[in-house]
Amino acid sequence: MLTALHTRWSRGIVGYSFKTNNLPWVIRFMKDQGLWAEVVSSDEYRLAELLGFDAAHIIFNGPVKGKSEFMDAVEHGAVVNIDSKRELHWLEECDKTFLDHANIGLRVNFCIEEYCSGESQCGSEDGRFGFSYERGELYDSIRYLRKIGANLAGLHLHCSSKTRSVHIYKAIASVVQKIVHEYHLDLQYVDIGGGFFGGMVGKPSFDDYFEAIYDVFSHDPLLKNVNIIVEPGMSLIGSSVSYVTEVVDVKKTKNNLFVLLDGSRIHIDPLMRKSSYTYHVEKKDNSIKASECDEQILCGFTCMENDRFFKLKAPELQPGDRVIFEKVGAYTMGLSPQFISFYPPVAVMQNGELKVVRRKNEAEDFLKSNI
Repeated sequence: MLTALHTRWSRGIVGYSFKTNNLPWVIRFMKDQGLWAEVVSSDEYRLAELLGFDAAHIIFNGPVKGKSEFMDAVEHGAVVNIDSKRELHWLEECDKTFLDHANIGLRVNFCIEEYCSGESQCGSEDGRFGFSYERGELYDSIRYLRKIGANLAGLHLHCSSKTRSVHIYKAIASVVQKIVHEYHLDLQYVDIGGGFFGGMVGKPSFDDYFEAIYDVFSHDPLLKNVNIIVEPGMSLIGSSVSYVTEVVDVKKTKNNLFVLLDGSRIHIDPLMRKSSYTYHVEKKDNSIKASECDEQILCGFTCMENDRFFKLKAPELQPGDRVIFEKVGAYTMGLSPQFISFYPPVAVMQNGELKVVRRKNEAEDFLKSNI
């Protein structure tokens, strides 16, 4: 990603999306690679500070920022992408000596469905973030910033899509171009958000995404010198994490064969929406020849009947066998609930050895934050 970005924008910024996986070890790793912090709440902003990020290397997004963190970010050089009207009014309470050179951006709400039919996540209902370009709220916000003497440094145009296609980013680039010319803007940066595929065979590459934007910006005199910010999450961490479960029990009922795992679907599919998983099986005893059996339903440890992963014909599973789910690094840790069993441990493979970077949470840990 860095190579693809810096080939086109030498000063291009990659902000790692905390919400995708906020494991402190992961965040520190991303920081060590030169990535900035992309945060969407006051809690995440404070976490970034505690993990050593200077405010000048924080991108502060999100629709419900805390006021004190918002003002701190504006006055200390963070990239602050405004998403609500109250944030505009908060600017008037900031130290005026910072406003004319602050890194303030506006999140743009536009109908991506009109540009990429059938590809947007919200369809005709529209996304809910930012200031509407079509309804004039964006222009009203630009005029407000000019009125109070605040520097409009950039635009933020992250769009959630079902396809993650290059067309989405072509549309973003074209909308940026339209807005810049219509409102005579002189921008320092354009934040195109995330939502990329990450090195999957047969899917767009980082080069494909960035070239689509560069092709528009590099030929436009008002955009050829603008810097680019990207905010990847899933494309960086999604494929790097596996979830290791072990068979605890096998039981037969009148109509089914159930395999009980010591893991749960809520740890890797918190919203219970997935229809398939990437996985492999490790047999405890490899001397036993793999055989096909009645259809096995793999289930989790919770007391919910729908805690069922998938059905498996072969190999026949026995207690002690492992089922390892792959490519589960995105959103799973942040969305996993403290339900029935507390957070599982996390280990990182370094130099051929496993290092525990988060121990299993215990009842004592749970009680510490309660009265």
